[in-house]
Amino acid sequence: MTYISKLPSQLLWVLSLLVALVSWRFLVFGVDPSMPGVVHHLDGRELALWAHIFFAPIALAMVPFQLSQHLRQNRLGLHRWMGRAYGVAILVSGVAGLIIAPYAATGTVAAVGFFLLSVAWLITTGLAIWHAMNRRISDHRRWIIRSAALTFAAVTLRLQLPLGEVFWGFETAYPFIAWLCWVPNLVFAEWYLRRQGW
Repeated sequence: MTYISKLPSQLLWVLSLLVALVSWRFLVFGVDPSMPGVVHHLDGRELALWAHIFFAPIALAMVPFQLSQHLRQNRLGLHRWMGRAYGVAILVSGVAGLIIAPYAATGTVAAVGFFLLSVAWLITTGLAIWHAMNRRISDHRRWIIRSAALTFAAVTLRLQLPLGEVFWGFETAYPFIAWLCWVPNLVFAEWYLRRQGW
């Protein structure tokens, strides 16, 4: 049984890869025109910003591959190497997230939301890798699903931002989106794990 047998896996593939590719638009157009909401981080936190926006899409692009039962069963070595790359990408991007989160646009509520997302992201991924290294595969599966749910916050954030801006305006919506982009994902992951009896 695949980790995501009850999820719309094709949509997961499309959204993860599409958002990952679109996130790298700053490499072509620069940060200023392509990501105006994070430009303020270039003042004093430039390295952390670059680390976050470069490595986070790598982790996101790997989510559907790492959750693929076919890859895991037929190319276990590749699955493990991609898992290592996924972990490194989250380590770099997550630590960078801790640095830039306190300066999130719109203030404290958004800052705390994104900071806790980075903390949870690092912890869930670290535990997933630790269990894999100790051959605790069932525990590894549970924690990698939690990690993937948090990685997918990059997608839910981009789906929620346009709606938030249209209906409530950026200043009002952004503090809520800083939480809504990841907390429901994690709740869903927990529901899924319980439903599967994991």
